[in-house]
Amino acid sequence: MATAVADGPLREGRVFPAFALIGWRWINRNPASAIAPILLPFIFLTFLRLISPQGLFPLEVLGAMLFTTQNVGSWVLGDSASWRIESALQDLFVASPMGKVRYLFGIALSNLIPAAPALAVLAVLLAWVAPPFPLAAWLVIGGVLIVLWILFSSIGIALSSRLKSQREIWPVGSLTFTLLGMLAPLYYPLSRLPATWQAAAHFLPTTYAALLVQGATGLVPASVGSMAIDAALLLGSAVAGTGIALSLYQWRSV
Repeated sequence: MATAVADGPLREGRVFPAFALIGWRWINRNPASAIAPILLPFIFLTFLRLISPQGLFPLEVLGAMLFTTQNVGSWVLGDSASWRIESALQDLFVASPMGKVRYLFGIALSNLIPAAPALAVLAVLLAWVAPPFPLAAWLVIGGVLIVLWILFSSIGIALSSRLKSQREIWPVGSLTFTLLGMLAPLYYPLSRLPATWQAAAHFLPTTYAALLVQGATGLVPASVGSMAIDAALLLGSAVAGTGIALSLYQWRSV
């Protein structure tokens, strides 16, 4: 009995390393899976470099980091839906003591690992093309990326539980996360948008993420008060969005 009790926390502690190993083996067996997340933001950056003012390029690189992190949600959607629909693997996790929250963070971690090389490359590029940032700005960037990772992974897993077939995974994931990334001012200052679009963008948590990191790095002038408001709105919307997503997530089959 004592052995079983002692072994419980030990087994629970193996969940995240096991999911991390899944993400690493994905890269190890198919290195292109680490290259693809780099290509997508760089396609945007290449065209923006040609058509936008040169002074906006550091801001665009910063936006590419946010967009890459947001796209982890699409990969979470794809994996969780495939595991549930194609291989019925989720049924095994439901029968285990894991629980849906640890399952969410596990599958989110396994998909963050293939995105990590893209984030590292973009961070190096940002440090190269932008003025030197203080340490506090980099900490803000890191914190915002973590918040977006949790939020959009929750959205991805919630959407995945509503899909009925494999054919729905790609269009639903691509449409949802691409639209969310394009409507928010990730690659440009919010002030460049028409007034109506600006108002609509304020309903997206990624808008507050973009405003916060743009202000913290000094790429867009912002007061301490406005950044504090952006941080509060980002955290508030992320907590609310994650809670709603988890409440909509169908963990057990009905």
